[in-house]
Amino acid sequence: MTSHDRPADRYAVVGHPVEHSRSPRIHALFAAQTGEALDYGRLLAPLDGFESTVRAFAAGGARGCNVTVPFKFEAFQLAERRTPRAELAGAVNTLRFDADGWWGDNTDGAGLVRDLEHNAARPLAGLQLLLIGAGGAAAGVLGALIAARPARITVVNRSPDKASALVDSHAELGRAHGVTLASAALADAPAAQDVVINASSSSLAGSGAPVDARVLKPGTLAVDLMYGPAAQGFLDWARAHGAQGRDGLGMLVEQAAEAFCFWRGRRPDTAPALAALRAELSGGANHGSKA
Repeated sequence: MTSHDRPADRYAVVGHPVEHSRSPRIHALFAAQTGEALDYGRLLAPLDGFESTVRAFAAGGARGCNVTVPFKFEAFQLAERRTPRAELAGAVNTLRFDADGWWGDNTDGAGLVRDLEHNAARPLAGLQLLLIGAGGAAAGVLGALIAARPARITVVNRSPDKASALVDSHAELGRAHGVTLASAALADAPAAQDVVINASSSSLAGSGAPVDARVLKPGTLAVDLMYGPAAQGFLDWARAHGAQGRDGLGMLVEQAAEAFCFWRGRRPDTAPALAALRAELSGGANHGSKA
């Protein structure tokens, strides 16, 4: 029986909202490329009904799901077993419904680092990094950023206590990789960083750059984890100050490839999918989330 003859395994992205999600398009491209038989859709969960929605989906024979805002912390609790990177992040964006228990993973950090180092050709080793935000998005990527061995990562947040707590939870990993970790308030963000990553909610709120432009220097790579119109204000700000702006579309595709591999045991080539989505977005189909 070929992949075209057997029934397709069911997957979905679960969130609220979810109609904007590019994940079905990405996984359809991956399936066509690899010959894997899967049917990937969107699943809207009520804000108070994530668990029941996912359990019903699994009971219907589905094999797994991606999880987007605002349910990544609930997904962490639902997973009976978790990968080390999910444990470190305290959040899960990928569930696999194994017969002997649900597995949870967090592919966000690996997706971001892969996009920066491979697609943007910016190796992180030895660099000065600024991570803006201390919520779930920042927690999901900090471990992978540390593993890339930059010289220093400073986490800044509107609430300095949250930034400090996130750094403290990653202190052991930082020491193991020889990475200096620091935290500060937004107003105290260090100047002239090599890479600035906006993992805050500022882009969704349409409030522009949450830090002073002194964090930038000519050639700084300024990355917003959103894409499309949501990221445009941050990218325009970065470019106006001589930095190189990059949105989160590459991260989205790369983290999806990590999830695909988690489910199917093989990693697709991401370049064709990223090129296809870039072309579609440039044609005006802009929505702007990271799921």
